[in-house]
Amino acid sequence: MTEKKISTSNLFSLVFISLLLISCGVNKQKNVVNNDPWKAMQLVINSVKTPSFGNKKYLITDYGAKADGIYDNTKAFKEAIQTCSKNGGGIVIVPSGKYYTGPIHLENDVNLHLEDGTEILFSTKPGDYPIVHTSFEGTEVMNYSPLIYAYKKHNVAVTGKGILNGQATKENWWPWCGAGSYGWKKGIPSQSDPLNRPRLVDMAEEGVPVEKRVFGEGHYLRPTAVEFFECTDALLKDVTIVDVPFWVIHPIKSVNVTIDGVTVRSHGPNNDGCDPEYSKNVIIKNCTFDTGDDCIAIKAGRDADGRRVAIKSENIVVQNCTMFDGHGGVTIGSEISAGVSNVYVENCIMNSPNLDVAIRLKTNSRRGALIENFYVRNIEIGQVKEAILKVDMFYNVHGNQTGNFIPRIENIYLENVKVKNAGKYSILAKGYEESPIKNITFKNVTIDKVGTPFSIENVSNLNFINSYINGVPMKNSDN
Repeated sequence: MTEKKISTSNLFSLVFISLLLISCGVNKQKNVVNNDPWKAMQLVINSVKTPSFGNKKYLITDYGAKADGIYDNTKAFKEAIQTCSKNGGGIVIVPSGKYYTGPIHLENDVNLHLEDGTEILFSTKPGDYPIVHTSFEGTEVMNYSPLIYAYKKHNVAVTGKGILNGQATKENWWPWCGAGSYGWKKGIPSQSDPLNRPRLVDMAEEGVPVEKRVFGEGHYLRPTAVEFFECTDALLKDVTIVDVPFWVIHPIKSVNVTIDGVTVRSHGPNNDGCDPEYSKNVIIKNCTFDTGDDCIAIKAGRDADGRRVAIKSENIVVQNCTMFDGHGGVTIGSEISAGVSNVYVENCIMNSPNLDVAIRLKTNSRRGALIENFYVRNIEIGQVKEAILKVDMFYNVHGNQTGNFIPRIENIYLENVKVKNAGKYSILAKGYEESPIKNITFKNVTIDKVGTPFSIENVSNLNFINSYINGVPMKNSDN
């Protein structure tokens, strides 16, 4: 056999051409975003692969499951899912009825399908949840398993018209947050105790490896409800999710995630509706959020842990969703240290006296990072409490949040937005003198019944195009 040798100069040429092609592709994407963000959004949608499954069906009742709301079906779920995956994949069917269980772990090529009239009741006993690699408020940790968990899987789904019921109340899970309004009382342990959440944050700052950040029993860090961790091609469709311990839907380090037609009703502490974190190409559409925290909150890790992981969240699409109660309708942050790029929100309705802010960005100088390219159009807002757009570079919870990582926020665009009752402010924005918030544009925006048109500090290039606040046409401002 003749061995072909490539000269150093030819090898350099091949490498150069490859890099040039990659560069051209990246620049093309950037040009599309800059010239027409909505075409860029469509490119994202076209790139997302929706999972598909074989026709083999596996009834969990064939594996010993009982729909009496009492019998522990953990083993039945596990055996049905593992058998389905080992046989090449398919659909694991949960027939109508009430099924009590511990956590459910998904496997490759499995669609867990809840028939209409199905309700899965999850255990409220912490001991039923094994310790797994997960995350708490943007910091990776070994902690209680999520209620439904897919770890490093591909082609997975949870579908159907059934209900996922976390059964969280002021008597279980929720008091761990340490707030009296959720059942906590003086003398009861909580996540805020020094060896719990504060210790986890310190461990991340100290660079302790994740596998050595072992929490669980005695540390009171609540599990998420549905978590796709480092997955590709994941789907959550049509289910209703109620009363969960912590964050509701959490794609983390995942690519190509579709959340479609899901209803979230959960008013517990930190009950964000959906939190894509370190994730790319995520579509959230046709959903309803009625939550105890942000309806949708796009994350990218907390402080040192976010900078360690260094995977930004990008290409997030939100379409045709309805937001009721919550701290924010669509939010970026505050756990944001790896950055967020290219968020597209369109054709949504937001309306509740208990919705604080419609569009919210929050970070600080411990988080740092770059937030860029946040595009919003065709939004109807009935009522909010505080502001339509709130951009806060000084977000402050859990003590001193001052650090050496000055954040950057650039390119926020709202078009075709109608607001009936805007609360206190249309725009509430505060940047740094050395890092002003850059490029906020309102085009064809009409905002009525607002107390103060805007309160801004260190904002560069605030543009109004055919926009009205309390009936008054707005002029451009630079602060």
